[in-house]
Amino acid sequence: MTENSKPAKIRKGDGKRQRGNRTGFTTGACSAAAARAATIGLLLSEVPETVICHLPNGQDVSFAVIDGSVEESAGLAHAVIVKDAGDDPDATHGAHMTADVRILPQRAGEVILKGGFGVGVVTKDGLGLEVGGPAINPVPRRNIVDNVRAVAGELLDHDGLEVTISVPGGDEMAKKTLNARLGIIDGISILGTTGIVRPYSTAAFRASVVQAVDVAAKQGQTSTVFTTGGRTEKFAMRQLPELDESCFVQMGDFVKAAFQSAIKRQIPKVYVGAMVGKLTKMCQGLAVTHAWKAEVDRDILAESAREVGAPADLIEEIRAAETARFAAERLAGLNLAEAFHRALAGKAIRSLKTCYPGNYHLTILVCDFEGRFICRLDEDEAL
Repeated sequence: MTENSKPAKIRKGDGKRQRGNRTGFTTGACSAAAARAATIGLLLSEVPETVICHLPNGQDVSFAVIDGSVEESAGLAHAVIVKDAGDDPDATHGAHMTADVRILPQRAGEVILKGGFGVGVVTKDGLGLEVGGPAINPVPRRNIVDNVRAVAGELLDHDGLEVTISVPGGDEMAKKTLNARLGIIDGISILGTTGIVRPYSTAAFRASVVQAVDVAAKQGQTSTVFTTGGRTEKFAMRQLPELDESCFVQMGDFVKAAFQSAIKRQIPKVYVGAMVGKLTKMCQGLAVTHAWKAEVDRDILAESAREVGAPADLIEEIRAAETARFAAERLAGLNLAEAFHRALAGKAIRSLKTCYPGNYHLTILVCDFEGRFICRLDEDEAL
């Protein structure tokens, strides 16, 4: 290849490129704000248009309140906070987090928290929540109750309060989450350890990966299958039909969280289902494989291509190419797809076992971009 014909290194974008950085609020924070506003409504006979809510991280934040109403004869108040997720992609962005607060006569000091329509119901152990109860996590549960107590004042000296959190449309939102796999049905979870959603932190997704492993372990499963998305999960399910659905965990980009959870729960058999891009990032030892964190290391791709006999000019093209897909497709055209992906899988196994040592057996399953099987490699063949 001459200097003039050498391919340019064109980049899709810098890993540190600018993106939205506006923070938002968790479902837990919005629920607490709604509950606080409704409680104020009971006391003042009118729900305020804004409410200051104390978040789990110690901040006091003002929320706009909509649809406030009070039925004095029934001892009931209603308030809604529209969830703003900021610049973080979130299935619950725009959700109407709703609180109905009702007086419980002669039940001094009690604050009872319930889940209404659109809040998920827990059906499996392993989530740290009562089976049959609402999917309201411990931190937001405490935060909701604390905000209600903070404004209820003397009312609680003689009566109690029942707080029902509901989410219109929450059953449909839940279909875009991992709730069903976790054993949470009919609605979303009320989440958030700080009250704040930070752009692209996807802390809720990371937490759901940990929860999914906990649920599988609690059920006595001895295998867990980590996949990077829906397509790789469907592929892995076809390869491992003997395993229960609870064994399959979409880890997304959160490799470290997934492996640390499996090691903590002493899962003896770990599978990973992946395609070439994420597989290469596992070779790199990245704890998080999101595109914002780091580019694919094209030297790893080029070296793997060299190992399986790719021609020198193609190796240089791969080294300069924009994506891992370029390498996969060009090598497939040379009937080197299986050998190439086995080489990558071997590097990934060695990297993962080094980064996350533990008493587990690792197998990697690789598919193409259509979800078709390419290869399977066990650690016994790679180490």
